[in-house]
Amino acid sequence: MKFAHFSHVWGKPGMTPHDRYEQLWRELELCDDLRYDYAFCVEHHFVPHESWISSPSLFAVGAGARTKHMRVGPMGYIVPLYNSLRLAEEIAIIDQMLGGRLEVGLVPGINAKYFEPFGLDYDYRKSPTLEYLGYLRAAYGEEQPFTFMGENHKTESATLSVQPVQKPYPPMWMQSRDPETLEFCAANGMNTGYFLVFPRDEAAPRYRKYLEDWDKAGWNYRPKIAYSTVVYVDESDDKAIDTALFRASRAYEGFLAPPEGDQTFEERVAIHAQRFNARGEDGAAKIMANLFDPDYLLENELVFIGSVETVTEKLHNAAAKGLFNTFMGEFNFSDLPEDDLMRSIRLFGEKVMPALQDFEPF
Repeated sequence: MKFAHFSHVWGKPGMTPHDRYEQLWRELELCDDLRYDYAFCVEHHFVPHESWISSPSLFAVGAGARTKHMRVGPMGYIVPLYNSLRLAEEIAIIDQMLGGRLEVGLVPGINAKYFEPFGLDYDYRKSPTLEYLGYLRAAYGEEQPFTFMGENHKTESATLSVQPVQKPYPPMWMQSRDPETLEFCAANGMNTGYFLVFPRDEAAPRYRKYLEDWDKAGWNYRPKIAYSTVVYVDESDDKAIDTALFRASRAYEGFLAPPEGDQTFEERVAIHAQRFNARGEDGAAKIMANLFDPDYLLENELVFIGSVETVTEKLHNAAAKGLFNTFMGEFNFSDLPEDDLMRSIRLFGEKVMPALQDFEPF
């Protein structure tokens, strides 16, 4: 298994954005010392009550400057928000700055509110994202200047001043649970993964099919399938639960729309869960409806909170059932004090990772 520090870079009460970024670098420096494999961030826009990271390129450069070993990158770039040629230039330069440690996630975007202020059509997002992999193949190809004339991306006769260190390009990810997108990922050698709101028993058959398609495509390396959720490790189960369980139940409160009028917290949760019901994702809707219930999270092992032994066992069992070989842990959530945060990162790195690093779920 591989292990990542994953961050939404949540806004924190009483902290300025600068304070929060400085805390993030302290987290990553410790993770690097402990030999975590990756550091990833999201790309969210226009949600000051939630995430403070709208530029994953800046995250990657900042993280790379403060680490020596970890591979870092976006999980991922919201492709439709970018000029295709400009993004290709950025990816290449960052990979050079990091000495070939960049990982690149490409995503279509999950929130219409990210698109509207840019004057872009949220419904027109999947096709540009899928096509962009072909664009990067052309941009980083041996033939320069390159030309690409696709349905969504068009560049005629451009020569990049800088090419990426990694050939043909940095490792590519596309987080998805959509069957058609997973077929695309397998055919094109892209890593993938999913978030805690997708039930692991529903996920396993889809990723088993992805693995079958991967083998049919003839790739000579194994893919990464990631799973992301909150994790907290402490000296005992009781101490971990007392410190982190309720905070874990508020980790994703920023996903909810701000209250309107006298709207209750429960009403806001119900409205958000309806989005998944509308897409026919009943399992995800059930998790979303209970995402803020501490007991439900613990009983269904949707977050990994406990002692070293407990977290190790839960993560092992979840990976086997949910068919993932990369864990993206959200260590910093809610108002977790920094001393507790850093102790959890250290215990996970010193105790949990060594116990699971040789485990192969598939």
